[in-house]
Amino acid sequence: MKRRSFSSMAWGVYAWVLFTSLLLLAIAGTTLLPGLRLRRGTARRLAALYFRLAGLGPTVLHRHRLPASQCVVVANHASYLDGALLFALLPSRFGFVIKSEMQSVPVAGWFLRRLGHQFVDRHHKGRGARDTRRILRTTTGGSSMAFFPEGTFTEVPGLARFHNGAFVTAARAGLPVVPVVIHGARQVLPAEHWLPAHHRLEVEFLEALRPPEGVDATLWLRDTARQRILARLDEPDLTGQSAHLHVAPVAPTDGV
Repeated sequence: MKRRSFSSMAWGVYAWVLFTSLLLLAIAGTTLLPGLRLRRGTARRLAALYFRLAGLGPTVLHRHRLPASQCVVVANHASYLDGALLFALLPSRFGFVIKSEMQSVPVAGWFLRRLGHQFVDRHHKGRGARDTRRILRTTTGGSSMAFFPEGTFTEVPGLARFHNGAFVTAARAGLPVVPVVIHGARQVLPAEHWLPAHHRLEVEFLEALRPPEGVDATLWLRDTARQRILARLDEPDLTGQSAHLHVAPVAPTDGV
């Protein structure tokens, strides 16, 4: 393991102190403030403030590609920071789908529920199907949702296989899927590391996906979203399946 300099370690401590301070403010806000939109808006602004004060950016590319109407966002997952980063950037109308293990984490589970996020069991098919139905009801009720379809992340760089939940939700609700690529988060705080390192972050919104007629919408959305993210991500395909997927051609890139 590469030895870190004193200044790098000092920045890492500063980043944790800053994160803890703003998190306590966010918890206080979700405790005291009425209304989901107000709680989310306050927590979102504090999350954005964290990244700004920490000097992490992020640089945001093509934010205009996010529809003003209801949609499903999916992003690659490489770091403990991903959820907070995407939460800071998305409008307050977005709820997040989070692995069910987080419900049992002291304070965190309560905090996430107060922000209206949804939990899904990745290990039991029956519970997972029940959770997917609940999320679909939330979506058909007018909510936009954000998913990390890999479900988890590891220290090994690369894009893992995508679970179907986000794409089942989008297909059944008739919603577009917006792929998002997070760059640099693995360099800041990867799995099995607890002291962050300074590295500028970049978040790239890709074109919204709508399945054509005559295809399995769930599979088309899943495979196309994954291939689009993989094409923009400077990491390998951990499944080795990308060459065999039938997906739509990539549209020309427009301006920032």
